[in-house]
Amino acid sequence: MSTGHQADEQALRLSVVLYVAVMALKLGAWWWTGVMTLLAEGLHTLSDVFVSGFLLIAARWSRRAPDDTHHFGYGRAQYVGALVASVLFISFTAFELYREGLTRLVGHEVAHPAKDVPVALGVLGASMLIALWPLVSLLRQKQRGAAARAQLLELVNDELGLLAAAVGTALVLAGYPMADPLASLVVATIILVNGISLFRENLSYLLGRSLPGEDLKRLEDVVRAVPGVRGFHRLRVEQLAPGSLHVELHVEVPRGMVIEEANDIAEDVTTAITTFTEGPNFVTVHVDPERPAELHASTKSA
Repeated sequence: MSTGHQADEQALRLSVVLYVAVMALKLGAWWWTGVMTLLAEGLHTLSDVFVSGFLLIAARWSRRAPDDTHHFGYGRAQYVGALVASVLFISFTAFELYREGLTRLVGHEVAHPAKDVPVALGVLGASMLIALWPLVSLLRQKQRGAAARAQLLELVNDELGLLAAAVGTALVLAGYPMADPLASLVVATIILVNGISLFRENLSYLLGRSLPGEDLKRLEDVVRAVPGVRGFHRLRVEQLAPGSLHVELHVEVPRGMVIEEANDIAEDVTTAITTFTEGPNFVTVHVDPERPAELHASTKSA
């Protein structure tokens, strides 16, 4: 397993364990105080347990080797996991916050009795500190897979939700009962926007997204640097998983070159592209005779 995959899985496992602990803390505090905000937060964390667990399974599933059914492996499982997570953010978390916030706002409901505010604030503050552990761990990673990026977004959403709940609870104690539902609506909007962004990004990968412009240019430079390559065309790249590519291209070699030498150049190009990322990469190189000068003005993909 690569270092990046190990870090992703460690962060996901840590998130699941801490989510279970935070959920028990919130539900225990709700049972002790009867504060409904803590019950809502506890159920929210229960959904986090399912989301993070699904992302962890997807991250592990994505490492499966290619087989007769999936010739390019299972790397896209991470994108599927992140896509499902984004749908859950939108349909469950954001929707529930909108529903709860609007119900309280319209009904002028006070979130909880003032005497229970210190306990509620203490639990919310402790939950925020606990959630910082996996959040900081993910932020320190230089590279993150799709599942880890989705988990990072979920942790940010959790921190924002807990912050809004704490601010709303404190303002209720200060005599502003409508602060709690208004804070919930703000957080719901943030989660909704983040969820839509996560959905669009991972849908793009599932549809065969290429490399960003700067990375694609670096890949082109790698091909040009191979001895014997006079140019290339029809470059096609899609990202199968974080650090894994499917690449097809036609390289041009001098006219009249014997087939064995041309094949050696193709092998060198394959090796260069294979080591471009941490892999695995799947590369198909076609060898063509060098094109006339008027057709060889550019070696960009066509």
